[in-house]
Amino acid sequence: EIAEAHDVLSDPEKRRRFDQFGSGGPRAGAGPGRGSAVNWADVLRQSQGQQRGGRRRAPEAEPDMSDLLKDLFGRAGAGRAGGGAGRPRVGENLEQELSVSLEDAFRGAVREFQVEVPDEAGTAVRERIELKIPIGVREGVKLRVAGKGYFGPGGGPRGDLLFKVVIAPHATIERRGDDLHTEVPVAVWDAMLGGEVQLQTLGGSGTFRLPAETQNGRTFRLTGQGMPRIEGGKGDLYAKVKVVLPQELTPREKELIEDLRRGRSGPDGKVG
Repeated sequence: EIAEAHDVLSDPEKRRRFDQFGSGGPRAGAGPGRGSAVNWADVLRQSQGQQRGGRRRAPEAEPDMSDLLKDLFGRAGAGRAGGGAGRPRVGENLEQELSVSLEDAFRGAVREFQVEVPDEAGTAVRERIELKIPIGVREGVKLRVAGKGYFGPGGGPRGDLLFKVVIAPHATIERRGDDLHTEVPVAVWDAMLGGEVQLQTLGGSGTFRLPAETQNGRTFRLTGQGMPRIEGGKGDLYAKVKVVLPQELTPREKELIEDLRRGRSGPDGKVG
């Protein structure tokens, strides 16, 4: 009977018939061939009697429907039957893409700019906001500005404004996870003889020691020179050597290189 009471109360049409005819009128929600009508007052009295240790109660007026709902489903159920659709609800979030330079992702930044957000009527208006870009932010991360989304139904609070981070390409450095990759131009004589080589990093300029006889395309790993991690630490920087040949040689330079070639060539003419 409790289950059937729930069935009637959760169906608007069955509830309407019950309110119109009462427990003694046409049966609320009973299908063809089913048993006699349910007296909801008896159902409530029975459930209340069980809750009070089975003590019999004196005859009383038909119970109020909200009392029946509270007995059957608790206060939450009674609230739903009382028109929960009109309750204030939090508004939806508003999402936009945000282009972030690799330098800002490396160092972190605070941006101030104007964006279009909806007013209470849903019309786009411009608002000035401040957004903190955390150090080491990754592609696809969503940065949140609270209370700048859509207004909530029924006078509810606004949702949030979300910025989905898109890392802009860098001219010379590529990010792969927390590691950075770059090419380092090296003069041919430095590649042959070795020496200090300068390179540009997101943290500024730096140097590393190039060993003699470094081949073109060799990659060096510089530990801890990559992207900062939000959780702490840093990735690595991978520097790929790109040997640069001299152009517009002078006659003297050509002579020296020719001497080198003759000295390095074997009897068969191959360079050793």
